Amino acid sequence: MKAITNIEFIFPGQTKTYHGKVRDVYTLENGLLVMVASDRISAFDHILPKGIPYKGQVLNQVATYFLQATRDICPNWLIATPDPSVAIGLACEPIRVEMVIRGYLAGHAAREYKAGKRTLCGVSMPEGLKENDRFPTPIITPATKADEGHDEDISREDILSNGVVPKEIYETMERYTRELFQRGSDMAAERGLILVDTKYEFGIRNGEVILIDEIHTPDSSRYFYLEGYEKRQEQGEPQKQLSKEFVRQWLIENGFQGLIGQEMPFMPDEFVNTITARYIELYEKITGNIFVKSDLANIPERIQRNVTAYLSEKLESN
Repeated sequence: MKAITNIEFIFPGQTKTYHGKVRDVYTLENGLLVMVASDRISAFDHILPKGIPYKGQVLNQVATYFLQATRDICPNWLIATPDPSVAIGLACEPIRVEMVIRGYLAGHAAREYKAGKRTLCGVSMPEGLKENDRFPTPIITPATKADEGHDEDISREDILSNGVVPKEIYETMERYTRELFQRGSDMAAERGLILVDTKYEFGIRNGEVILIDEIHTPDSSRYFYLEGYEKRQEQGEPQKQLSKEFVRQWLIENGFQGLIGQEMPFMPDEFVNTITARYIELYEKITGNIFVKSDLANIPERIQRNVTAYLSEKLESN
C-alpha cells in the first residue's frame, strides 16, 4: 500500500508553501489555500517513521463533513474538496492559540491530574475524579501554537494580560469553541459515540474570526464509545475509544514519549494496518457513510491533476 508522506507540489498561482506535521499548505496568489492532508502521523510532537495509508483521506473527509455541518455556528475557511485528500479554502491570518476543550478527564488532562495537579491552564479540576470521568462542565484549556516542538499550555488570564489575543477576539473564540463542541457532542451521540475532547483553530480574515484547519477528526479529537461507558467507568476498566490515543499508548509501551534521548520504535506493518483500520472505522462510525478508498496507483499525479483542474475551472468561471 502507498501513503502520502513527503510530496512537493507546484500549483497554479502558488506563492508560498508550509509543511506542517500532518498537512502541507500551499498559498495561492488569489487569496486561496490548498491544504493537502498527508498520511503522516504524529504523536508527542514527533512524526512517526511510516505513513498510514488513507489516513489523510479520512482526516480530509471527516473535517469536510463537520465543517459543512457547523457553518450556522461560525464561518469557516473551506470552499471545496477537489481530491479525497485535498481541501481548498480561504487564506486567513492564523491566531497563534489553539482552543482545546475537554468534556472528560482524559489524555493530557488525566496525566496532569494523576501527577497531583488540580489546575490546568488556570482552570480548576474537581477533586475525586478518576480517569475518563466527565467534567461537570466542559473546560477550555488553551495552548500556544508552535511551528516546531511542543505546544504549551497557557491560561486565559495570561493570553489576555500578555496581549496574545485581543479580548474581543478571544471571547468570540471561546463562544465558538463551546458551541462547536456542543454540536460535535450531539452529532457524536447520534452515532453512539462520546466526543471526549478536541481542539479548534481560528484565523482572521477581513477582521472576522474564521474557523480554520480541521475539526472533530481523530487527529484533533478523542472519541469514546457511548455503549458501555458507564459500566466500564464503574468497574475501573479502560474506555473503548476511537482516537489517536492508542498510538500514543503503543509508543509509551515501547519506551517513547518524545523525551530527549528516547528512540522512536520500529513500526511493524501489522501496526500500520491497524492504524489505517482504526481511522476508517472512525470515519464510518462518525459519518454513517461507507468509506470509499481512493486510487493509490499514482497519488502525486492524481492530486496534481484534480487540484489543477479545479483551479482552472474556478479561474474560467471568474
